[in-house]
Amino acid sequence: MAATLMRVFTLLLILTLSGCGDDRPEKIAKFQQLAQERVSTLGKMLDNGEIRNANLLKQYSNILEGQKSDLRPLLQELAKDGSSQGPMYLSLQRRLSELGNGNNFVDLDQQLDEAQNLYQAADPSLFNDMLSDPVNVVADMSDGALARVNSISREAAVLANGAEDFGAGSQLVGNPSYGSWQTGSNGMSFWAWYGMYSMFSNMVRGPVYYDRWSSRRNYSYYNDVGRYRYTSPKQARAQNQTFERTQKQFNSQGKRFSSPYAKSRAGSTSLSRQSASVPKSSSVGKASSGSKFRSNYSKNSNFRNSGSRTTRGVRRGK
Repeated sequence: MAATLMRVFTLLLILTLSGCGDDRPEKIAKFQQLAQERVSTLGKMLDNGEIRNANLLKQYSNILEGQKSDLRPLLQELAKDGSSQGPMYLSLQRRLSELGNGNNFVDLDQQLDEAQNLYQAADPSLFNDMLSDPVNVVADMSDGALARVNSISREAAVLANGAEDFGAGSQLVGNPSYGSWQTGSNGMSFWAWYGMYSMFSNMVRGPVYYDRWSSRRNYSYYNDVGRYRYTSPKQARAQNQTFERTQKQFNSQGKRFSSPYAKSRAGSTSLSRQSASVPKSSSVGKASSGSKFRSNYSKNSNFRNSGSRTTRGVRRGK
């Protein structure tokens, strides 16, 4: 009964605001429906093997499992991203559920921006590009036996960006689907992996601290291209709070601290046209937690299967 009354109230509110010349509620409802359809279709495409990088992720994981049995639990977890059970896809479903509740947003502008971003994020071509990060994580774990996709080599990217190699899983650091920034007793923020991904901690020397990662991180699709679409307003606020806290610490020491997203790193190759049209991720989460989560977006992205390609086969060889 309560749910029915809430829907009636929402509909009346939409009609009232529309009658006053405010078309945002109508646009939110429209994009919510479109996003629902896209998320549903994307899930079916993933499970039916119609997303190229999702298939590669499963293949890569299976190949490496046979070579490095000690990493089997981690590889099996990474392989889930090639299905509707992976954290990236489940994040879209969660955001879609949250989109229907206006209380999750500071105002209608933020809710509309999220509706549009979610609609774009569920585009199969964009999602295929997003999966290049976990694919390349597995490729790097193969010690060069498996080819990277949509990215230059690990070594070339490190040189091009003057970056530090933080070890296996570096592409996933900063992505809220795999972990989060936590503050230690010393006041410094470090990356904490979720669940089985904590196995990455055994492959690096010590924790990845936010301040060093910010200035020395390498290229990843999420941090340099996809963050704009694959980050909810709540996640963006958390990222911004970590930045502001670290910046305050540096300022108290008379030092400057720049956002890890102040500039994009080089390293992408053969991305889809949809990814090329996405605004720079540095525009995400700039505002304070009480401000609008604004966006500019391409409204005419085609809804099609991924055509992203790699120039090499699954096995690189040596």
